[in-house]
Amino acid sequence: MERSRVAVVTGGSRGIGRGIALGLAGAGFDVVVNYNRSSQAAEEVAAKVRELGRKALAIQADVSVRADRERFVDAVLEQFGHIDVLVNNAGVAPEVRADILEATEESFDRVIAINLRGPYFLTQRVAKHMIEYVQKHPDAQPKIINIGSNSAYTSSTSRGDYCISKAGIGMMTKLYADRLAEYGILVYEIRPGIIATDMTAVVKEKYDRLFAEGITPIRRWGTPEDVAKAVVALAEGALPYSTGEVINVDGGFHLHRL
Repeated sequence: MERSRVAVVTGGSRGIGRGIALGLAGAGFDVVVNYNRSSQAAEEVAAKVRELGRKALAIQADVSVRADRERFVDAVLEQFGHIDVLVNNAGVAPEVRADILEATEESFDRVIAINLRGPYFLTQRVAKHMIEYVQKHPDAQPKIINIGSNSAYTSSTSRGDYCISKAGIGMMTKLYADRLAEYGILVYEIRPGIIATDMTAVVKEKYDRLFAEGITPIRRWGTPEDVAKAVVALAEGALPYSTGEVINVDGGFHLHRL
């Protein structure tokens, strides 16, 4: 009997995470939709996954809390028995944008806990399961996909905590790619650029103008579906001889141009 393929998407109830969850379902993965607060939105995503003919499970967990992470992974394994793909997508912006000369430790701690410490230790927990899984099923090809940001290398002095958290995701990707390669577990990072979601809706007018002026070579907003296509390609094994790789989904923003 062919084993089902199971993907876990943190922060999967809205925005980029929602797009990724639906993209993976369309590619034939059963999907676990993690959420922290928006249960209704998560259940709606799970329902759409089922409409695509796949199994779905919505699970509440705050990735920054160790007990929640343990409960979350245990619930996934109890329901599905294994995890083929972990997508570390959950993340937050600072609640208040503040110049780095005025920013608070409380904001820094919150953003780092959710955006970096949480996925770092969730990956640790899931990676241990994946190692055990591939030892029992040598044909398995687990993947870990971290959703970073062009803020990893782009200075934004009114949200320094966010930039630092995403820069940390870049090194986290390298570290886990190095450590897990011997087990055939591949690790990637996707760096979205300016993506049209509810989080960026508040700056739509600003970026509409910047796109028109050519801030990116591809002069349009990115979409969650753009990010999802990259995730699906990696999850399905499009880069079998690559690990630790960074895939920019940013309309060419990362290019240095004269």
